Amino acid sequence: MPSTAPTIIVFSHLRWDFVFQRPQQIMSRLAQHYRILFVEEPARRDGAGALLCSSPAPNVTVCRPHTPLASVGFHDDQIALLRPLLADLAPPGDDPIVWFYTPMALPLLQPLHPRLVVYDCMDELSGFRNPPRQLLQRETALLKIADLVFTGGPSLYEAKRGRHGNVHCLPSSVDAAHFRRALDRADGHAAQAEIAHPRLGYYGVIDERFDAALLAALADAHPEWQLVMVGPVVKIDPASLPHRPNIHYLGQQSYEALPRFLAGWDVCLLPFALNAATRYTSPTKVLEYMAAELPIVSTPIADVAGPYGGVVAVAGGHADFIAACAAALARTPGQAAATARRMREIVAGTSWNATAERMHALIGGAAHAPPAAAELGPAGGGAEPATRGGASVNPMRGAAPADCVIIGAGPTGLSAAYHLGRLGGGAVLVERNAAVGGWCRSITDRGFTFDYAGHIMFSNDPYVLKLYDTLLGDNQHWQMREAWIYSKRVYTRYPFQGALYGLPPEVVKECILGAVEARRGERRVDGAGADVADCCADGTADVAQAAGCAAGAEPRNFEEFIHQVWGAGIARHFAIPYNRKLWTVPLSEMDTSWLGGRVPLPDLGEIIEGALRPVAKPMGPNARFGYPRRGGFQALMNGFLPHIRGKIELNASAVSLLPQEHAVVLADGRRLRYGQLISTMPLPELVRLIGSAAPPDVRQAAAGLRHVSIRCVNFGVARAHVTDKHWIYYPEDTIFHRIFVQGNASPECNAPGGFGFTCEISYSPHKPLPLDGDALVARCVDDCVRTGFLSADDRVIAANLVDMPYAYVVYDHARAHNVALIRDWMARHDIVLAGRYSEWEYYNSDHAFLAGKKAAETVLAKCAQLAKKARS
Repeated sequence: MPSTAPTIIVFSHLRWDFVFQRPQQIMSRLAQHYRILFVEEPARRDGAGALLCSSPAPNVTVCRPHTPLASVGFHDDQIALLRPLLADLAPPGDDPIVWFYTPMALPLLQPLHPRLVVYDCMDELSGFRNPPRQLLQRETALLKIADLVFTGGPSLYEAKRGRHGNVHCLPSSVDAAHFRRALDRADGHAAQAEIAHPRLGYYGVIDERFDAALLAALADAHPEWQLVMVGPVVKIDPASLPHRPNIHYLGQQSYEALPRFLAGWDVCLLPFALNAATRYTSPTKVLEYMAAELPIVSTPIADVAGPYGGVVAVAGGHADFIAACAAALARTPGQAAATARRMREIVAGTSWNATAERMHALIGGAAHAPPAAAELGPAGGGAEPATRGGASVNPMRGAAPADCVIIGAGPTGLSAAYHLGRLGGGAVLVERNAAVGGWCRSITDRGFTFDYAGHIMFSNDPYVLKLYDTLLGDNQHWQMREAWIYSKRVYTRYPFQGALYGLPPEVVKECILGAVEARRGERRVDGAGADVADCCADGTADVAQAAGCAAGAEPRNFEEFIHQVWGAGIARHFAIPYNRKLWTVPLSEMDTSWLGGRVPLPDLGEIIEGALRPVAKPMGPNARFGYPRRGGFQALMNGFLPHIRGKIELNASAVSLLPQEHAVVLADGRRLRYGQLISTMPLPELVRLIGSAAPPDVRQAAAGLRHVSIRCVNFGVARAHVTDKHWIYYPEDTIFHRIFVQGNASPECNAPGGFGFTCEISYSPHKPLPLDGDALVARCVDDCVRTGFLSADDRVIAANLVDMPYAYVVYDHARAHNVALIRDWMARHDIVLAGRYSEWEYYNSDHAFLAGKKAAETVLAKCAQLAKKARS
């Protein structure tokens, strides 16, 4: 880190080496950008005062003051002793950012000459047992001078938003990769090895928020259940806790050990009492439990029941809580798989990295804005950065009705908002994540940039090509595609049928004979279908590209299509195994409407030419493609932001949709009223938000929609120029179906001296992930070495996993009917469906841009009709 990096001085009521939670998660990540000085409450020690410092993480210094006073916390009596101890915290001339987790430290602020004051309100401390009598007064004073206020959950946000003009709800998040280690159920912790099953577990602080009576009732109702309690007991008498043979108190454990406890549990518990201390509680552990994909039972805490009531069993009384635990233990495999899928979707939408980056962006914006103390009216106003790149968005704070609300700031939602502004309209765009982009966003890890799966820029539409220039300017690089296939232990160019050279002779012979046989008895007719553009490079468009169309019987499904078009050889050696691997469902269950509505014929000349000699150049619709030079595919998404005239609200999860009231309910409790709604969210999720307000046939149609999920394993290795390829298809026995070579899309995506790439693994209820977490990472490395992509001595310096619960929509035989039924009902309620997941279409990013444009035009046309009707 440069010596000029700004300093953040943090005043915390929690010690760094206590339970590892929000302060440690955030500060260890902000340490990438700042020098962190973490000041704990003073500890008592006889003798003169002293400041003991340690460095538990890179660029983090923990400062623990020691004084001879017995007064607890940042008490008034401590302030005079603390000031000289902290006088030299910041380097001379450095005006630090000062960050408060407790308002009680406010008297220590003045000598520090802060450039910015941040209040991260993670708990309502005044609701805890025996709060300092000055606490509320000091919080009021802190809110008057703070530049930024963050809250740890939606309930706290509602409590604070009216008291400051720049409050942001940034709920506590999760390190998903860390807690996914619990998916290795065999890796249980030794401390519970002798405890029988079933095990119902809780970890966290055991204090006045813990419902001891509920724990006793649970233990007495089912003596065969083993209740494992992991965590320190604080502020309450341990003797007041229930003690039974089936209750096991294992004390505080390290953060590193928690996944191993989860691995051995059958049900996770959130046994919170309903009292003043839990009124605003937003427990971090709920997302950590979800990452472990274990059933969760909770008391009705607002910040659990509101956002997660659909996936967490919420039960009020003791009897209901016990019954919910019994139901969790009795789940069928199908119920468990459905819950786990929903948990993965929730966890995929958040991360501590994203939360920290969002805070970093907001700090950057606030540093150039007037202090919040200058305006203490109702919440509203100012621009806030969406990303580190400096693009800004307009926060929506009020609840005034909007002509149009757009759900989802992926490529379709951004395009809709952009085109509404260009065409004279406006909208409120809400996005559940901390950054725009949807599945087209990017992440960074140890200097590497990774996208959510592989994305490229390509289009046959001149309007989209011009839009690339508008959004990126000179931040784009176009190059010839290097797409390849690895099979039979050799690489051949994509598409498979046009580059058979190098395959074993018997395979080449079988492929050519099959293609010839597929043409026997043909009658040439003019084809009317449009070419399929494989912009997302998922490897299926090649089976639909050919020289003409065949007469005769239409193929009844995708598998028949492949055999009828390419013949048995190409079907056997690539098209069938690859597509089965990608789509996960039997290909006979898929129709062919997504392939352009025609039955093409293979070009035998190209097949034979490609078998006789190496193909010298790329073939196919995206032979030349573009990619942002800097910033990953996220840069293309961020390019929309300066052009959007409406409002954008990030970290805004829609939890309910009320079509009769024309209102969207957000996780923080706000209701956004709209004239028309554009939804880009997955169609099943949209119907789920509507709930019983949707008729049974609509709900049934949504339940019948099928999709494929993708787990991406991103790698950065300590070697430059691993390959010259852009992506590679693997139809055979690797766990991944494709590698997207991020480091060749743009060299700017690589850390110095390193090389980045992504292994993509499809999964679904038909083909669950066989491994996850560290085991999945290890399997990908093994397969990369076995196929020669990596060498055995390559050193992995970055590895992370991202999940795309909705990746590809499946065109089964019921899809068209189901989508039409849902779309027609939505249209009657002023809901416009747009994009891949709301239209349930095979769309690439360029199609998504056009879908957003079309949705904007539809909304404005409806507005014009209503205005005309009103005038008449």
